[in-house]
Amino acid sequence: MSTPPLITVEQLAFERDDCNVFKPASFNVEAGDIVQLEGANGAGKTTLMRLMTSALQPTSGALLYKGRPINDCRYEYLDSILYIGHQSGVKMTLSAEENLRWMSPASVSSAEITQALDAVGLRGFADMPCYSLSAGQHRRVALARLHTSKAAVWYLDEPFTSIDKQGALALQQQLEIHVQQGGAVVLTTHQNLPLDGLRKYIVESHTDLGVQP
Repeated sequence: MSTPPLITVEQLAFERDDCNVFKPASFNVEAGDIVQLEGANGAGKTTLMRLMTSALQPTSGALLYKGRPINDCRYEYLDSILYIGHQSGVKMTLSAEENLRWMSPASVSSAEITQALDAVGLRGFADMPCYSLSAGQHRRVALARLHTSKAAVWYLDEPFTSIDKQGALALQQQLEIHVQQGGAVVLTTHQNLPLDGLRKYIVESHTDLGVQP
């Protein structure tokens, strides 16, 4: 008997004002996959991602985790995913270190927090309140969660926003390490990513959809 996909999206749809935001979506995410949700602005990429994280409830269709409906394994599923939205989500009155501590699992040590901030280029900024940091540094604080999370599935909405070329290369390397270790990534981005095994799912209201090799 074959092992079910890590995540199965079956005819997932969401209505707003009695209209579907996008055509029903169907695709699988396997361990080791990087799936890019692609489409025009307003096509519904973020909405689809929020459905996949269970932050929104679908109007129709199903989302399965290891072959089981999400509603039957919600806590296990939520424990296995990490979502970073297109907003950094940092608290401005807290330092970079305090923000990462607040956003990371309780089991993460102080040394691991320091190492994560160093890895995203924030050495020397850990104690500074985030209101004194740039937008790019806010994004780096959020992305430092990738170094402290134990989640198997990463949902990343425009993770390359506001980071420079060096930061973008470091993030690409982190994504590759994660999938090489058996994780999976679902992301949106307007960048062309030179990543092995990257697949694209086209989110589109007026044309057929599909996962491209």
